[in-house]
Amino acid sequence: MNSMTKFAQLTMLAAGVVVFAACQSGGNNDQAQNVVVANPSTETAAPSTSVKSTFDPMASRSEVVQNRAKTTISFTKYEHDFGTVQQDSQNHYQFTFTNTGTEPLIIESATGSCGCTVPNYPKQPIPPGGTGTIEVEYKPGKQANAQTKTVTVVANTEPKETTLRVKAFVQPS
Repeated sequence: MNSMTKFAQLTMLAAGVVVFAACQSGGNNDQAQNVVVANPSTETAAPSTSVKSTFDPMASRSEVVQNRAKTTISFTKYEHDFGTVQQDSQNHYQFTFTNTGTEPLIIESATGSCGCTVPNYPKQPIPPGGTGTIEVEYKPGKQANAQTKTVTVVANTEPKETTLRVKAFVQPS
């Protein structure tokens, strides 16, 4: 099969999925979205029928967070010092936070600065006034001496990113 035929088939499949999902959402009248179907012969987008829907099955978690109302988050601590730890040890700390805004808090991601720092964060929205934790596991492996690692939390907050830090003095075994 040539690439143009594959492109046309994929385009039609994607358009069908979008239209099907829009129809399944129940026709919500609050917000209309135009469904765009690509014309495989010219490879340009041409508007098709208008389907009313608020559900976008193709939206990533990042797009959902960007389009959500903003809220605020407050951590009890933004930095934790493990003190002196041994190489190849496992060290855990829970950063506690509160949604201090008026909208549900949606955490898009929490990412460690290296593979030795692994965060675990709530995947469900946190209601206004609600609390949660981000657990961080720091495994220094063969690192030695003073170490500072970060966890970047991305959420529907202003600013969008919050940085947490863990520190340790890693003593060789």
